[in-house]
Amino acid sequence: MRVLFWCDMEGIGGIVKWDQVMAGKSQYEEGRQLYTAEINAAVRGAKKGGAKEIIVVDGHGAGGDHSFNSLIKDQLEPGAEYVFGYRWGCYIEPLLGADAMLLPGAHAMAGTENGILSHTMSTENFRMALINGRAVGESGIVAAIAGSFDVPVIFVSGDEATCLEVKSLVGPTLHTVAVKKSLSRYAARCLAPVEACHLIEIGVEKVLRDRTNWPKPLKFVSPVELKVELADPDKSNAFKGKIGCEVLNPMTVTSKGENFWQAWDQFWYRS
Repeated sequence: MRVLFWCDMEGIGGIVKWDQVMAGKSQYEEGRQLYTAEINAAVRGAKKGGAKEIIVVDGHGAGGDHSFNSLIKDQLEPGAEYVFGYRWGCYIEPLLGADAMLLPGAHAMAGTENGILSHTMSTENFRMALINGRAVGESGIVAAIAGSFDVPVIFVSGDEATCLEVKSLVGPTLHTVAVKKSLSRYAARCLAPVEACHLIEIGVEKVLRDRTNWPKPLKFVSPVELKVELADPDKSNAFKGKIGCEVLNPMTVTSKGENFWQAWDQFWYRS
């Protein structure tokens, strides 16, 4: 069994401030420790659940040389391969022949009132993303990429809002582990890190052993339209003249394809 982890940092237990997830900030090293511990727990669960090939993608854009490079290397759990430095939403090679994708450390989409550090892709560049008219966050985009290659998303951990968001999108049999509950966008009621890691490890092992209840791959009716609302009018300049993309107005760009990967490829991968 081959499984792929696309990991993020804002959904990690104990993380509630931007300073914990941005390179060079005062609490970033604490955030890295919490992040690495939960990802290690997920890898341990995958090994116990029977995965023979485990590929972990560091998907957190911390800024500078730490973008997609935040996991602490000398603390990583053995028995997996780790991908660093690869731009978010682009590393699809392991999806060819993969059995499942798991999303530890996920966060809620932009505009989620009770989502801790909620955003979609970039608070500086984007406001909202929609696939065939349905609002999605980063987890939805990742699940749709995986679905284009017939790979289901079967597990997510993060705050309660994120777990509900992803479950409503991919199906009720998605296995979720809520490690914190929002009190505001920048405050949360959190499990102790050791307990969060324990529940993640157990959850990943359980879901990998229960393949009959996995959600189906997330697919959208063709043609698939990705619509992105931009943060300001200047951002649309980058999409003018791009094949497959249309600037509807200075704040809105669309990309259409036979499947979501084609639409995403045109909008993001080739940018």
